[in-house]
Amino acid sequence: MSKREQGFTLIELMIVVAIIAIIASIAIPNLLSARLNANESAAIATLKNISSAQAQCQASGIIDVNTNGQGEYGFFGELSGATVVRAGTLRIQPPVLSSAFGNIANSRVTRSGYLFQMYLPLVTSAGVSELAAGGDAGNTQNVDPSSAETMWACYAWPAVQGNSGKRTFFVNQGGDVLATNGANTAYNGTTTVPVYNAAYIATGSASMSAAIAANTAAQDGNAWVVVQ
Repeated sequence: MSKREQGFTLIELMIVVAIIAIIASIAIPNLLSARLNANESAAIATLKNISSAQAQCQASGIIDVNTNGQGEYGFFGELSGATVVRAGTLRIQPPVLSSAFGNIANSRVTRSGYLFQMYLPLVTSAGVSELAAGGDAGNTQNVDPSSAETMWACYAWPAVQGNSGKRTFFVNQGGDVLATNGANTAYNGTTTVPVYNAAYIATGSASMSAAIAANTAAQDGNAWVVVQ
C-alpha cells in the first residue's frame, strides 16, 4: 500500500470532528457550571471572612470617631490597612482583612468574578459606601459613630451575571450569609447594583437597623435565604 493510501478518508475525518463536537458540547457547560459554583463558594467564604474581620476591628477599638471607648466597624480600606482609619492617623496593623481588599475602585472590590461593597450607617441609619478609592479618613461620608458601633452590611454580586456567577450574597453584623437568585432583580456588575437595604425586609423602614429578609419579602422584591 502506498503512503498516499494510508491517510484518513473524508468520512473518517468528519466522524472524528463530530465526536469532538459532541464531547465539547457536554464538557464546556460542565466547566462553566463548575466555574460558577467555585466563584459562588469563594464569595460566600469571603463574606464570612469579612464578618470575622469586622468583629476584630470593632473589638480592637482602633476606630473610635466619637472617642467613647466603643470600637466601630470599618470600610474595606480600613480593614485591609490600605487607608488610615476614620478621623484618625493610624492604619490597622496588622490588617484584619487581606491586603487585596485595599485594591478598591468605585468603592468596590473585585474578587473571583464577584464585586464586593461595604455599607456603614449614617445618623438616619441609611447606608453609605466608602470613598471611590477606599476608606474615608476625614469621615466626609458622615458615617455615624454611634450607629457604626453596631451596624454594617456587605453585598457580593456577579461581575458578569450568568458568566462569573448567578446568585447575589449579603452579610451584616448578624453573621448570617444570605443569598438570592435574583428572580425579581438580578444584580450585574456596575449595571445593576444592590442598594444598602436591598436584603432587608420590605415592611421595614429604609434603615440598616431593620431586620434582614431571611425567607420573607425583601426591599428589592427578591427572596433571600440563609446559606447553610
